[in-house]
Amino acid sequence: MGEFTTTIEHRLDQAYKGLREARSVGDEYLADTLTAEIEDLRRLADDHGIPLPR
Repeated sequence: MGEFTTTIEHRLDQAYKGLREARSVGDEYLADTLTAEIEDLRRLADDHGIPLPR
């Protein structure tokens, strides 16, 4: 697994953790921001053929 793939997976993991936390405390702005980041990272992974779980 390359460094690029590892970085994308790590950033996604952190974004999903942050999203769960933001939702649990009711921080809608942060949740929206992290949702957009997750979408961007998933799109980037798809553009580069990095398989990700759904």
